Amino acid sequence: MLPTPYVKCDYEKVYEPAEDSFLLLDSLEKDLQFLQTRFDGNLAIVCELGPGSGIVTTFMMQNNIPSHNGALYLALDINPWALEGTLQTATLNNCIKENGHSGYLEPVQSDLTTGLRDKQVDLLVFNPPYVPAEEVPEIPDTKENIDQWLDLALLGGVDGMEITGKVLDSLETVLSPKGVAYILFCARNKPEQLVQKIMQEDPSWDIELIEHRKAGWEVLSVYRFMHK
Repeated sequence: MLPTPYVKCDYEKVYEPAEDSFLLLDSLEKDLQFLQTRFDGNLAIVCELGPGSGIVTTFMMQNNIPSHNGALYLALDINPWALEGTLQTATLNNCIKENGHSGYLEPVQSDLTTGLRDKQVDLLVFNPPYVPAEEVPEIPDTKENIDQWLDLALLGGVDGMEITGKVLDSLETVLSPKGVAYILFCARNKPEQLVQKIMQEDPSWDIELIEHRKAGWEVLSVYRFMHK
């Protein structure tokens, strides 16, 4: 079993690691051999959308996911507190160079994938705001509106899929030819129906359920998206 990063953040400002976070870690560990084979030791560009506390990005850095020969890790979040938390978690787990610079980790304030160059991301990981709500919260005007930043990490609009849908629509543009995406869903997102629809519309997609788990009243799942 791979070690879980030590995390110490202000959870009034960023999403606290929970069952969904750990399910993503387990999914990446389960697929470790697959990823290492797919990228065959080549330098990879890794992007986590919405890293929150930084536990997933740090886990990948600690364990050389997906390539033993290194990677550039991008942590993209609209929440400025999450960028600080991710850098702090990576530092606490000795994933930052001794000179204090951010080594191979670059936290970037970005609205989802809008800041990424086309066809460059080899590994994309996303634990989205998947809780159904009447609407997606507005982006706060100031950094100090802490409750509103946290709402952005949780509430996904109608069926909890408004934000996830935007990322799914961008995969074709964002992923490299060998690119792989791991995306988390809850049962209320109806992921089985979604996957079936995507593959019917575009048979070039290879989508596989990697892990699923009951977490309290919710059932969570992680699917792997890539082209055949």
